[in-house]
Amino acid sequence: MPHFSRCARSRALRCAASGLCVIAALLAGCAAATPTPMTANPSAGADAELQTLMRAVSEDAARRSGLDASRVRVLEAGRVTWSDGALGCPAPGRFYTQALVPGFRVQLEAGGERFDYHANARGEWSLCSAERARPPAGNSRM
Repeated sequence: MPHFSRCARSRALRCAASGLCVIAALLAGCAAATPTPMTANPSAGADAELQTLMRAVSEDAARRSGLDASRVRVLEAGRVTWSDGALGCPAPGRFYTQALVPGFRVQLEAGGERFDYHANARGEWSLCSAERARPPAGNSRM
């Protein structure tokens, strides 16, 4: 068993106590976080980031479905909080940050096909398959 000086033990205890305080503060912040409900009409009061994201994912859905972008229908869109860095779309065998992540979810329909896009707050998005899709944190609607 290694021998530590009293100074080293004291420093280690202070470091551990500081770490516990940080963890407690993070957990308290997580408990208070509540997602913003999604809206079926994103143009009503939606912010510029969401509008930019919606244009990009609508073009992607149109390209994937072979339809004109004007034929893509918005089912739901809005700001959400994802439970981790997977943004509600975990890939098998991958590891993700275990912290709440603010972002967006946009669900579209084109040609009878449903498209579920998940994004972070910077607007970096991906199409999420129904098999992998998980609901946002604390959101019972989806």
